[in-house]
Amino acid sequence: MRVSSIKIMACSLLLTAGVAFADAVSAEALASGGAFVRDNQLGEIRDILRGGRGGYIDFGFNFIPSVTQTPLKTQFGEHNGFAFRNHMAGFAAGEVKKDNFLGFLLWFERSGWDGEDFVLLPQYNDFSAVRSVTTWGFTYTHRTLDLTAAAGMQHQNVEYVGDIYPDENDSLLYSWAHLRWGHASVQGSFHRSDWRSLRISLDLESRAIYGGRKGGPLTYLPNFDVSLYNGGENGDDSVRVSWEQNLFAQRLYGEVSFDFPSREFHSAALKYYPDPSRMIGFEATCLRRHVRSGSADLLWGGAVDLLFLRLAYNSSYEYEHLFHAKGTVIAELKFSLATIDGFLFGRGAAQTAPMETVKLEKKNSKDDSLFGSKNGENVRTIDAKTIEAKGVRRESSGATEGGK
Repeated sequence: MRVSSIKIMACSLLLTAGVAFADAVSAEALASGGAFVRDNQLGEIRDILRGGRGGYIDFGFNFIPSVTQTPLKTQFGEHNGFAFRNHMAGFAAGEVKKDNFLGFLLWFERSGWDGEDFVLLPQYNDFSAVRSVTTWGFTYTHRTLDLTAAAGMQHQNVEYVGDIYPDENDSLLYSWAHLRWGHASVQGSFHRSDWRSLRISLDLESRAIYGGRKGGPLTYLPNFDVSLYNGGENGDDSVRVSWEQNLFAQRLYGEVSFDFPSREFHSAALKYYPDPSRMIGFEATCLRRHVRSGSADLLWGGAVDLLFLRLAYNSSYEYEHLFHAKGTVIAELKFSLATIDGFLFGRGAAQTAPMETVKLEKKNSKDDSLFGSKNGENVRTIDAKTIEAKGVRRESSGATEGGK
């Protein structure tokens, strides 16, 4: 099903983008896309479970304006088509006992490449690859101990894969577990009795959302993430180390990551958020590609991330999420919002969004010009207007006042 109105809007916004500089999506990147999606979902879950309570909702749809912007490169040549990614996520946790919270989470993504830019009805040609990954689980948080535990399953389902790709099980089942205590967390995923990945994180930065500070030296402590990946029978184990650093007032951040044992730079990003709640963001990124040709090995790009729209060009995030699509502006219609204790913020934020609240003041009033004397009666005032509290029984010996 073509979404012509969205294409027209995207084309008008991206008229200056040069599609002649776009690189083709590789069949190898499509074949390994499932593993990347599974790991990315667990990384997002790690961010959300930093608080362990409240709620989170996320959904997004990537749109490519032109059929020539994300062609597929195979042994048979290049084929025009569309790389796509549709995702959604949700998390909710409620208090079942004082300071004890139980929750449920669900992450879903459908992605791949197809000859048709579709939402519901694919083309399924000889070079198409369409799969979905679903992650679900239950969570438990003890607020006083600052402890969160979670566990669940991951399902990778092949919807359609052309004959040019390696054979793949059409229904793979994985398990995962997560444990956080204070600023440290560990997360692992498993396929049967084999471990697939292990992530160890230290979120040392003090964040007001989780009871920390809004400013001061403790907000400049770094956040580290070490991810280990099982290469399996046909590959070597690998490690990725990431460092996130607050550079100014929890609005300007620097991120950098390296891969081992190759000891190679992977990516870096400079991100600016006008507000620490991360509702809006601006990014400049650099990514090392596997081309090994000097300066051409580095891919520079950036993105503008708004509440309902994200526009990116060669951004490292889009490059990795859309099978190494390069040289094209990618538009994503999206919405992402988290909440704790009734306050809103973006995923990974340090502070909640500023909100105006109305305070209700209760007081005793012995004289009121509108209702007369209310001996000993509680009244509630809002914005200097006096409202009589209902359901309060009054008893008086006076003849002019009776109980109501």
